[in-house]
Amino acid sequence: MDDFLRLSASTARFSYGAPRAFSFGDEGRLLWFLRSTGPTDALDSLWVLDTTTGAETRLADPRELCPEPGPLPVAERRLRERTRLVAAGIGSYALSGDGLHAVFALYGRLFEVGAGKAGAGKAGAAEEIPAAGPALDPRPNADGSRTAYVTDDVLYVAPGGRVSPDDGARWGLAEFAAAEELGRTRGHWWSPDGATLLAARVDESALQRRWFADPAHPERPAEDFAYPEAGGPNADVQLWVLGEGGARIRVDWDAGAYPYVSDAGWESGTEILLTVQDRLQQNVLLLSADPATGRTRELSRTTHPQWVDPLVPGTPARLADGRMLTATDTAGGAARALALDGEPLTGDGIQVRAVAGVHEGRLLIEAGLRDPSEQQVLLLDPATGKLTPLADGPGVHSVSASAGTLLLTRADADGVRRTVHTPDGREFTPADLSEPLPHHVVPLLERVTEHGIPTALVLPRDHVPGRRLPILMDSYGGPCAQDVVAEPRRWQARQWWADQGFAVVTVDNRGTSHVSPAFTHAMYRGFSEVTLEDQVAALHALAARHTDLDPGRVGVRGWSYGGYLAAMAVLRRPDVFHAAAAGAAPTDFRHYDTAYTERYLGLPQDHPEVYERDSLIPDAPKLSRPLLLITGLADDNVHPSHTLRLSQALTDAGRPHQLLALPGVTHMTPGGTREKLMTLELEFFRKELA
Repeated sequence: MDDFLRLSASTARFSYGAPRAFSFGDEGRLLWFLRSTGPTDALDSLWVLDTTTGAETRLADPRELCPEPGPLPVAERRLRERTRLVAAGIGSYALSGDGLHAVFALYGRLFEVGAGKAGAGKAGAAEEIPAAGPALDPRPNADGSRTAYVTDDVLYVAPGGRVSPDDGARWGLAEFAAAEELGRTRGHWWSPDGATLLAARVDESALQRRWFADPAHPERPAEDFAYPEAGGPNADVQLWVLGEGGARIRVDWDAGAYPYVSDAGWESGTEILLTVQDRLQQNVLLLSADPATGRTRELSRTTHPQWVDPLVPGTPARLADGRMLTATDTAGGAARALALDGEPLTGDGIQVRAVAGVHEGRLLIEAGLRDPSEQQVLLLDPATGKLTPLADGPGVHSVSASAGTLLLTRADADGVRRTVHTPDGREFTPADLSEPLPHHVVPLLERVTEHGIPTALVLPRDHVPGRRLPILMDSYGGPCAQDVVAEPRRWQARQWWADQGFAVVTVDNRGTSHVSPAFTHAMYRGFSEVTLEDQVAALHALAARHTDLDPGRVGVRGWSYGGYLAAMAVLRRPDVFHAAAAGAAPTDFRHYDTAYTERYLGLPQDHPEVYERDSLIPDAPKLSRPLLLITGLADDNVHPSHTLRLSQALTDAGRPHQLLALPGVTHMTPGGTREKLMTLELEFFRKELA
């Protein structure tokens, strides 16, 4: 392994030491966050920055609290997979309603810590809360006097005890589909008075079980979990209000028609808001529920004939004046827009990506005004629709806000910078202790073909014009994702690949996000055709523009959907692609999860031809190019059976290929696994594209 790969592995791809998981507390006075002590320290501590002074204080150090931590509990390990969390130590925390107290789970133990009120002196030390067992997803109430948490699928309160019934269901947690695909990773919420809980009840008894066994450790028992396979049953999800004295009231909506709960929470002590979706995610309803009776009423409905785009956080929502803020598409799908009570608020000139809150009486939004690789922060006047740029320079800007205090983040070729802006004009920068990015990468960004497909080209730093280079396609390509982004960390590994002697090409084909809704929805009812057609067309367009690219030597690599793309490329277009390394590829979407797959392809029993067309298994006899298949045997997202089924089909057809099956490795390839694989892939491509 060379110096760059060793550095990337030891710093978790340059993420250790960077502050993350920011939350404002105490009306913007406190900014809570997680950060380790430096670029090779994996253990995150809990910190707070006082915006009145700029002083940072470490409130909880995992080394002091758990000197001998032991393994993560299985439930927490799986939750970290759903949230793509690679850092160790304190993985997440939750604040009390007043923002003065935080609770967190650490290797199954439960802790609380307070930051102290303004002028009240130093913050307190972290203290352990006795728990009934390995604690997961703790949440404090409004004043921090009580903490709800989950142990072994049972919801508890401390002080207190068990609050969920013993009925065989899972209580207080998000089911797989919600956590992996719908953006909801929690399953219980305190009422504003801190006396009552809204809790999810999840019955997974109808789901199939998926099993994992570690062949490197045959003495260990296998693990299993419930998995919602496309076309099969989903978990039965209910919401219940759990009151004092054992009172229980079920929140009533048509769960048969709208089985997915993508968001929920208390709007006030007398109202719960929940967002529900139908199975195909073509109808999204915002409902108001009375916690005293469980009765619901519809506040807004968002519909789309294909699917309602899930990528506008902060909507639907009710503004302070009672109007409903929803996301919508402009005519012809030209732009993702906002609407108030159904009336358009933004138009074709802006692609709205998120609503971050309210600031100075205006909506605080993240949106794209120019190239889809960039993102700006703007203020939007809900009365007039006037836009005022707040962070408008090159790169990707994001924001969070509380009571007039802003945290602005800017990412561009020079790195990532975070700045706190207070209402009285002061600025603070939370310390970033991460490894400086080794490469200053400015990829050549171009839009190609009649579809305006975003592409990026990275060349070796020592490239001499006129020298022909083999091409390495390195794309994800999956729906509602984005690769071509002006964010520096995405390009570090691609620069390494380029420096090995490749022209690295990344393509955001139709179906990916942030170009326009019409661009994204082009993938409806079919992954393979649009993905491969656009990748090939973009490659040809770039090769015609840049004559140093050698289209006679093209490799393709990818992970997850990108692995699907890589394998499909050599199976179906061997005239264009000459070698592929396909990692964690979902080779047959009939065996992937319900919420993701059915959103785009429909139900397999209704559209069997779509699933057959997008499956790679029937293509196995056609393989004529070198193919390296890679899978982690502990991957609970794209189960290793996807790769093994394709390998078996290739073997049955007598088609030579290579297979790397990695014991104990999950979908995230943590602990330097990705860098070790890059070394093996490099050897593979150098041999096959020589």
